[in-house]
Amino acid sequence: MTTVTSPLAGRAIGLATVPDPVFSGAMVGPGTAIDPVREPSEAVAPVDGIVVSLHPHAFVVVDDQGHGVLTHLGIDTVQLNGEGFELLVSKGETVTRGQAVVRWNPSAVEAAGKSPICPIVALEATADSLSDVREDGDVKPGDTLFGWK
Repeated sequence: MTTVTSPLAGRAIGLATVPDPVFSGAMVGPGTAIDPVREPSEAVAPVDGIVVSLHPHAFVVVDDQGHGVLTHLGIDTVQLNGEGFELLVSKGETVTRGQAVVRWNPSAVEAAGKSPICPIVALEATADSLSDVREDGDVKPGDTLFGWK
């Protein structure tokens, strides 16, 4: 069982509320989403593992059970071309839960006309493989978002 914890401080809102059909329809996988606090912050690793994909606006960490967790910082933020995002690790690096991966500012994302909402997705998972998915309430980095069996 993999426990996926929050990479950010904010409010859990559930994937269905994400303003992007690819995420709200769980096309990339099930999970939840976080409406982040509007201040410069660091997105941290939601599991122990290897950073297999790393972009300024998104990263994937795969744990030792082969579970890949996508953290997507905002919606349509790929269009910002990395502006306002600072990578703190390298692709291929091993990270521990809670380790800072990307520094960013949700307020700047919002000011640029993008949604700062962050989907946290269990890649290639089925909805019934997740348990206790957090879809409301305030969360801080390290709080449990869901279990993945």
